[in-house]
Amino acid sequence: MANTNGAFGLRPIGKMGQNTNSTGATEYRIAYDNTNAIYQGTPVIPLAAGVIDIIAANDTTVGILGVFAGCEYVSSTTGKTVWSNYWPGSGADSNHPVKAYVYDDPAQLFVIATGNVTTSWDTEAELRAAIFSNANFGGATAGSSTTGISTGYLDTNTIATTNTLNLRIMGIQEDPENSDYTVAGIPVIVRLNNHFNSPNGAIAGGTVSTTGV
Repeated sequence: MANTNGAFGLRPIGKMGQNTNSTGATEYRIAYDNTNAIYQGTPVIPLAAGVIDIIAANDTTVGILGVFAGCEYVSSTTGKTVWSNYWPGSGADSNHPVKAYVYDDPAQLFVIATGNVTTSWDTEAELRAAIFSNANFGGATAGSSTTGISTGYLDTNTIATTNTLNLRIMGIQEDPENSDYTVAGIPVIVRLNNHFNSPNGAIAGGTVSTTGV
């Protein structure tokens, strides 16, 4: 049976250990003139200007701040407050802040769907053998302007022990509707590697990330 999962980026599901699972998000800001669309489920990074932005493709030079949950801004057209799953890249009144909400706890666990199939990881046993390995996003910054949700996925071609890859694989979510390992859509539990707010958030070269871009 084909899996029902499509790609949806990173979706918070719990915390490591016995931490309270609040699935809380912290408020940050987006520059009102930022033209990059940011979708719910997209990884974001901090910038030196004190705002957030999308991660560059497979970037390992800046620690990831967290995952975008949604935003709030005042429309430059209507003057009314807009609550949205995503930042569309325009439309904000420059006299008001663009408030972004980010799942930024380093202990946060996420589920992400596999977006492709490789012969090395096309059975349950093989994919379970990848637990505690690392992987990168695929389509990390892409998404739907209709739903506002990311279309990012876990790229199985990148699974390796390389510690600079963006994601650490922590498990596989049990889901009978998405259990066909021969096709995309397997829900994999991950945490963010190189987290900006983690004391162990080393970036490329082994340097702990202490500032934004």
